[in-house]
Amino acid sequence: MKKFVLVLNCGSSSIKFSIIDPIYENIYLSGQASSLNLKNSIIVWNIENKKYLFNKKKFMSHNYSMNYICKKILLKYNFELFKNVVAVGHRVVNGGIDFKKSVLINTLVIEKIKKFFYLAPIHNPINLLGIIKIRKIFKKLRKKNVAVFDTSFHSGLPKKSYLYAIPKKFYNKYHIRKYGAHGISYCYILKKISDIFNKNISKINTIICHLGNGSSVSVIKNGMCVDTSMGFTPLSGLIMGTRSGDIDPSIIFYMHEKLNISIKEIKNILNNKSGILSLNTKSSDFRYSEKRYYVSKKNKIAVEIFCYNLAKYISSYFFLVKNKIDALVFTGGIGSNSSLAREITIKYLNNFDFFIDINKNKKKYLDFNFVNKNGTISILAIHTNEEIVIAKDTFNLIS
Repeated sequence: MKKFVLVLNCGSSSIKFSIIDPIYENIYLSGQASSLNLKNSIIVWNIENKKYLFNKKKFMSHNYSMNYICKKILLKYNFELFKNVVAVGHRVVNGGIDFKKSVLINTLVIEKIKKFFYLAPIHNPINLLGIIKIRKIFKKLRKKNVAVFDTSFHSGLPKKSYLYAIPKKFYNKYHIRKYGAHGISYCYILKKISDIFNKNISKINTIICHLGNGSSVSVIKNGMCVDTSMGFTPLSGLIMGTRSGDIDPSIIFYMHEKLNISIKEIKNILNNKSGILSLNTKSSDFRYSEKRYYVSKKNKIAVEIFCYNLAKYISSYFFLVKNKIDALVFTGGIGSNSSLAREITIKYLNNFDFFIDINKNKKKYLDFNFVNKNGTISILAIHTNEEIVIAKDTFNLIS
């Protein structure tokens, strides 16, 4: 009998779910609830090349979507397939200092994930919602749930990268440091680069841009992450869908002390009302601004600021692997799909031997695409697959 893994990837605005053969990497079911809590909420899924769609309800919440996925899709549409599921793998964004590798989920693990809500306030609560729902609805798999942490990939960061210049007691006692995120995606992309260039992972130097509703950049030297843009929480670094990214910390003091805005509301503003949404004033979806780039000033500036901010991070990391870089990689929903974002970003970087072939950049592709001119640093657009990494980690652990 074949053994499958159910993978659940609960994001800030989406829930991805799939049933995967972890050995041969075959995907038998794949689906996504997307644009959650927005007007265009939708659930789509594919079972054995048959496509299904559910979009009757606007502003679908994560809770509603999880119930629908479990009861109306997993148990209704393909029950026979689900009978071969031997474990469930969950993406968890932040494992703090406690989790440097994937773990079987029990009561203690759940309590620790709760403890780290403050480290990933948009993600960890949603990650835990998925865990609790699956354990409650599929009782036979209750002890076969595995947490795979995004932060594990960054656990080897050097001190000069993860320490903040604040009194040491805040690190020693409260573990305030850089943790990073999107590690599962980076793990997949690193393996993909290894296959493309036929090169051992331990010899790879690359800069990877994971761009989506949440965005980050990581620089990899000799197969190890040596710096990343997200920090203590996923709020820092690049401009994102609804997150501000880096700002002057004194803005928070000013908003609280001079404008009488509560700390709770400031937290909400910076996490849920900033980023692309605040720049175009209409939508956190990058595609909204991309489609209006040539006809709307505020959407054009939203795209430009996003790309400018990204280019600054890439250039600041370039010195770590200068003259040894194998590739600059774009991945994530924006990174692998937006030719406009790649084109504008690379134009800012032409002093660093990064050049883009406009025609190659616009080509559609299934797996990956070289989008640069010959004779320069390789630029790749690669579709990430966090689910494959989660499935393999989960199966290896329960085995």
